[in-house]
Amino acid sequence: MDIVKNIAQHLDVKEIQVQKTIELIDEGNTIPFIARYRKEVTGNLTDEVLRQLEEKLNYLRNLEKRKEEVITSIENQEKMTDQLMEAIQKAETLKEVEDIYRPYKQKKQTRATKAKEKGLEPLSNFILTWKEGNGSIEEEADKYITEEVETREEAIQGAKDILAELISDTTVFRNILRKDAKRDGKIVSIEANYDEKDAEEAKTFEIYFDFEEEISKIPSHRILAINRGEKLGYLKVSVKLNDEDNIFLIAMSINKDRSSESYKYIYEAAEDGYKRLLFPSVENEIRSELTEAADSQAIDVFATNLKPYLMQAPIKGTVVMGLDPGYRTGCKTVVVSETGSLLHDTIIFPAKPKEDIEGSIKIMKKLIEEYNVGLIAIGNGTASRETEAVVSKMLSENEFSHKVYYTIVNESGASIYSASKVGIEEFPDKDVTVRGAVSIARRIQDPLAELVKIEPKHIGVGQYQHDVNQKLLTETLNNVVEDSVNTVGVNLNTASASLLAYVSGINSSVSKNIVEYRQENGMFKSRKELKDVKGLGPKTFTQAAGFLRIPNSENPLDNTAVHPESYKIAEQIMDLELDKIDIKETAERLEVGEPTLTDIIAELRKPGRDPREDMPKPILRADVVSIDDLEIGMVLTGTVRNVVDFGAFVDIGLKNDGLVHISELSDKYVKNPSDIVKVSDIVKVKIIDIDKNRNKVALSMKGI
Repeated sequence: MDIVKNIAQHLDVKEIQVQKTIELIDEGNTIPFIARYRKEVTGNLTDEVLRQLEEKLNYLRNLEKRKEEVITSIENQEKMTDQLMEAIQKAETLKEVEDIYRPYKQKKQTRATKAKEKGLEPLSNFILTWKEGNGSIEEEADKYITEEVETREEAIQGAKDILAELISDTTVFRNILRKDAKRDGKIVSIEANYDEKDAEEAKTFEIYFDFEEEISKIPSHRILAINRGEKLGYLKVSVKLNDEDNIFLIAMSINKDRSSESYKYIYEAAEDGYKRLLFPSVENEIRSELTEAADSQAIDVFATNLKPYLMQAPIKGTVVMGLDPGYRTGCKTVVVSETGSLLHDTIIFPAKPKEDIEGSIKIMKKLIEEYNVGLIAIGNGTASRETEAVVSKMLSENEFSHKVYYTIVNESGASIYSASKVGIEEFPDKDVTVRGAVSIARRIQDPLAELVKIEPKHIGVGQYQHDVNQKLLTETLNNVVEDSVNTVGVNLNTASASLLAYVSGINSSVSKNIVEYRQENGMFKSRKELKDVKGLGPKTFTQAAGFLRIPNSENPLDNTAVHPESYKIAEQIMDLELDKIDIKETAERLEVGEPTLTDIIAELRKPGRDPREDMPKPILRADVVSIDDLEIGMVLTGTVRNVVDFGAFVDIGLKNDGLVHISELSDKYVKNPSDIVKVSDIVKVKIIDIDKNRNKVALSMKGI
């Protein structure tokens, strides 16, 4: 297989772009580095395309490796033919290779292998190729009666067992079921037998207790829900095909003469092979493929949601009060400085059972004045809205020397951070609840820097993240985090080891060494000083340097995305009128690629610029919204909190986020909600339904 040509066609790019990119990957360069600093080599491929290229490259290389293994196995069995070799070489997917290999795969003891050991394979071939004039099948079977095969019936049954397995292993017959599944197949689920004590939890899956839907139409989120119900023991799930039609089609494919002596035996073998071997195998395959597709869809949704969430605009230069609400144990309250240092921690009780509203307001007022708090970040978990009501009351009834706002923060993963090694290392003398509140406060100051301390799957901007392929989920989300971190760049003198570990070329060991070097030698004064860090060799320096910033370096280029390898170029143009530079002429004169020169000029225009400045700022509030304040037709501004297959959840200030169903996202047909909105978008929504009993609000973005 021509891997380069295959990838080029798949991505619709030039073969030379693919070839050069593969060379860069094989040399050990990271995707962020290639995307940013090797644009001339790749033909300006984006990080997204480069990720797809790398994924396809790995798949095709694994495919070639598997082909070699299959070829070796078949050759060792001395069963290789020119036709078989050609089929293997032409196969374009792992599924095709496995289909070809299936008849040659070494099997455990089966009814067919036992029959072959008894010498009945020639009898099965006799039945398979029987023609008028060949003699009676029953008389032929008598020739195979031995000590091991005591009767004619036993001989014929053994021959049919061999035929049944042959039918199950034949790709043509497997494809009959696959086509039927695509055309008419259904996924069926019914209520399983479970303990009475689980009845309440099982109700979650009630809609699947008597359910079926076409395989070709069932959406990914329903596949994942059904899988979860089955895993918990509340559902029994199966695939429904046109079994009788398929069996008949298989038998007729082998022998079209239904009046012939052999047809009866062939049909019986086909029926047995179908029910015992072929259908269960293809059913597993169908469900695996549906699950794989659903996993992929869910992971894509998560990745699509994660990037804008990580890239939220930071609120810098503000002292923040972080509130981690709770009932019995109270609301954990912290104050963090403009740079995220913990200044104070305490507990207030604004919600039941204590409901000390006046005492809570008194403490918060004192902290706001003492530490000049400008923003209050409230975690969106248990008791969040009760706490919000008290914060709103305090802000409306009191005047401060400066303006104070509050905002609701997604607290997913804060408890995981608070009990993690990273959290313990940061605050060894503090309770887990204090660490959680600090995390909430810091998420509004610099979301990216704080969220990298948590495994991406715990950040809570996807669906069914605990049900999907965990290895694929982790790889995909780590790539998103890596691309986000390197797009923004990292302050070398303030970044945590967790953040540094996502920088191109830097692993967790080197990131810790950087922090230790900083603690022992003080702030980095230049990028060149990185070379003194233990374990950070020339190759790592090349990969990482351009993504690390030093704001107070003597060389102003150290606070830009200009790579040290391009400093000489930058120095020759930094004093010119940047807007009047002729890119083409200057690139030729300085012997540099036009994309690189363009990037250098952009950096010199705005040194140290944070690309997140272009992202929407979070909505800051001063008062609370009650469902009783809402009316149908009212238009509000909200923040998109999550985007799923069936729509988007929008925070409009209520206890529960409102749902904009996919059918209400646009006046035009919407295939994928993420084509219209993304997490952290600020959107205008119209209220179209209010359910006060369930505290739910339906929203629309149509006609706004």
